[in-house]
Amino acid sequence: MSIAELREPLSGACFVIFDVRAQVFRPLRITVEMLTAAGSIESAVYERGDARLIAHEVDHLDGLLLLERTRPGVRPVPVEEHRRTAEATGRPWSYE
Repeated sequence: MSIAELREPLSGACFVIFDVRAQVFRPLRITVEMLTAAGSIESAVYERGDARLIAHEVDHLDGLLLLERTRPGVRPVPVEEHRRTAEATGRPWSYE
């Protein structure tokens, strides 16, 4: 897997720790190599929200949780508090 250097901070969530949100820097672009059922190696490039999601899931495969990706000193925010912020729009991330 290769990850683009350009990263963005957005609020993240995880079903493992469902009651908090945390600002996590994730790549805007990620390339993943995978082994097909036929045994060949293929690669695919994912961007924006898809790249964030894949990076998040790969973290789980590596044994990392969301809170291990936050910057030092950045505290997780309880969901109820997060819902009162401007970032909590209830809409998908915007990349415009």
